[in-house]
Amino acid sequence: MAVHKSAEKRARQNKQKQLYNRAIKSSMKTRVKNLLITLEGKNKETVHAQLKSVISSISKAASKGIVHKKTASRKVSRLTKRVNKFSAA
Repeated sequence: MAVHKSAEKRARQNKQKQLYNRAIKSSMKTRVKNLLITLEGKNKETVHAQLKSVISSISKAASKGIVHKKTASRKVSRLTKRVNKFSAA
């Protein structure tokens, strides 16, 4: 446990940051899951709108350092590829 006053403050800050990061990451995962569910529903208009929202969410998480930028890039690439394949079919 933290002994010094500054260490106690740092522990409080870390806890707050952990909750904030978890919320953003959870939101990102939920949006991705909803996009994949919509892909099964065969609605092209909503898929493109959702893709834009998901890309924004992933980029935000990457810019804040919650996920690595290459991980974010890979996720965006794979999702875009799936949506394009869906649209072509």
